[in-house]
Amino acid sequence: MNGRRTDIEPELDLTEEDEDQTLPLPEPDPAADADAKGQPSLASGRATIAAHLKNAPSGPGVYRMLDAAGEVLYVGKAKSIRKRIASYARPTGHDSRIARMIAATASLEFVTTRTETEALLLEANLIKRLRPRFNVLMRDDKSFPYIVISRDHPAPQILKHRGARTRPGDYFGPFASVWAVNRTITALQRAFLIRSCSDAVFESRTRPCLLHQIKRCSAPCTGEITPDAYAELVREARDFLSGKSHAVKKLLADEMEKASETLDFERAAIYRDRLAALSAIQSQQGVNLRGVDDADVFAIHQAGGYNCVQVFFFRTGQNWGNRAYFPKADRGLSASEVLNAFIAQFYDDKPCPRTILVSEELPERALLAEALSTKSGHTVEIATPKRGEKRDVIDHALANAREALGRKLSETSSQQALLKSLAELFGLPRLPRRIEVYDNSHIQGSNAVGGMIVAGPEGFQKNQYRKFNIRSEDITPGDDFGMMREVLERRFKRLLSEHPRKQHAPASAQPDHADSGRANGGDTLDQTVVALPGEQPAETPEQPADREKDTPWPDLVLIDGGQGQLAAARETLAQLGVTDVPMVAVAKGQDRDAGRETFFMDGREPFRLPPRDPLLYFVERLRDEAHRFAIGSHRTRRKRDIREGGLQEIPGIGPTRKRALLNHFGTLKAIERASLADLAKVPGINADTARRIYDFFHERPA
Repeated sequence: MNGRRTDIEPELDLTEEDEDQTLPLPEPDPAADADAKGQPSLASGRATIAAHLKNAPSGPGVYRMLDAAGEVLYVGKAKSIRKRIASYARPTGHDSRIARMIAATASLEFVTTRTETEALLLEANLIKRLRPRFNVLMRDDKSFPYIVISRDHPAPQILKHRGARTRPGDYFGPFASVWAVNRTITALQRAFLIRSCSDAVFESRTRPCLLHQIKRCSAPCTGEITPDAYAELVREARDFLSGKSHAVKKLLADEMEKASETLDFERAAIYRDRLAALSAIQSQQGVNLRGVDDADVFAIHQAGGYNCVQVFFFRTGQNWGNRAYFPKADRGLSASEVLNAFIAQFYDDKPCPRTILVSEELPERALLAEALSTKSGHTVEIATPKRGEKRDVIDHALANAREALGRKLSETSSQQALLKSLAELFGLPRLPRRIEVYDNSHIQGSNAVGGMIVAGPEGFQKNQYRKFNIRSEDITPGDDFGMMREVLERRFKRLLSEHPRKQHAPASAQPDHADSGRANGGDTLDQTVVALPGEQPAETPEQPADREKDTPWPDLVLIDGGQGQLAAARETLAQLGVTDVPMVAVAKGQDRDAGRETFFMDGREPFRLPPRDPLLYFVERLRDEAHRFAIGSHRTRRKRDIREGGLQEIPGIGPTRKRALLNHFGTLKAIERASLADLAKVPGINADTARRIYDFFHERPA
């Protein structure tokens, strides 16, 4: 039987159709199929690889190693796939990581490319898509925010942007965080007085807004500045963000001097304030690189089997922030190997600067530079400075990486201890790696939304959060039980269809743990293996040492509610045939006081934890995060409905009063934030109507 081989064009991506055209997998040698325990062995893995070797292409490309379930174990690239595959078939010379990977291999797939450069780009693309357990994996792959000055309006707008560049305009970035973007935009508004309001608000203004009053906007919406003068401000802002900051500051300084000489001190003060705002932007940049306009700096620190990559962004000679990453990698990989793989994945969907400075000598520096140059369309240089200003920046990034990893290790240790206590409290068979928390939010049944948040050993996993717009017409408005049933039914139906698994006895019903837990004074959980940072956990049937892949099935489900919510949730899962997922309901205390929560579980009497118990704070944090996420999703949906349906959704508000409110406040957001007294000042709005408007926006969701 042959492994799959696919020739591709330079569009370095695989379609879903390609993925489905899988040939039958070769059957391993029966004589080496399993070891004495019936588990895959190193011999069986080598036999599988040897069976594919004769069909492996001799040219460059990418290979994928799969386990018996068809899950991708590893994605690698090679100048000669056949030679690389042959190295895995050798009987000796493999470290523990490679040996485990070979033993688990049940099939291989090949994709040929024209050059090794294309193979490197394809490898990075596939690793990010497939997330194989034996590759270096980026954990946080959110897009970066940018500053945009639009070009599709006579009075350009300045705003922050994340995602596809669909709007015409000039994009400046990337910035390390939204906070850095907001801070810079605020300073730029003070310096150049460019509007930040939306086009719709701009068109509806009849008088200058508050930003004009506090000297952060020149108010082109109401003609407070001529179009030519505003265009000049926009040009200066573009020049400043494009790296011509010295020229812009000199121009403003000259104008200030001219105004002073003509005794126009009010105008001189305006230029003085604008210069001060520009100086504030540059003074907050921290470490800067002279002589390098655009560069990214990567520094890696390893400790306790963990990795931290600190990335600094320099654009137009200014430091636009930094971000820490904690890639998932085998403990046996060196810092240079982790950094090499990380950079290849980092630029898979991000623009690449002309200069990349790294703290380690990369094993494939030349090949990586060639691949990034091909992808970006300009020459990319990768360098490891040894002295001078650039080395100082590297050392600064290394210090930040060391401190960030130290904080991460401390948080991880605390998180592990809390998870161990949680397992003891609820009688779980192992340390929970995935906790799902559910909550609903609505106002008298309208715009009902269910929220699911996910937490694990490394904290909240926000890329796993899900919201559920309640769609069933059979649910009575305000029926929290019915909403929870719909949310859980949709969630677990999808789990069963996409990730079916064998059922086991529910953990909460196991006799060894039914009476365990701190609330009952039980002993510590003897079957839980806690892997603190720097330690290698022992292997047990419940938690093997190499259990690296994240499972989409929860080890624990927390429900925001009481006994009724728990019964509804358990009944819903039982109807789906899911009986082995531990489930706990967390009911708020009297008067919704934090610290008085009651826990409900099947097979146990309701119980509480001591008010100052750290584990209680941990559960409250999980519950509050689910509450925050559900309310945020509800408010987003409600605001969208208000925009679509208008303020007429509020009882007593018709077109005339809606127009009066918008003319008075300008925007819906301003109406939402207005106090009761301010609402009552609007012409045509009496005290009773003002109260209805205020209550509509401020009523507390259920």
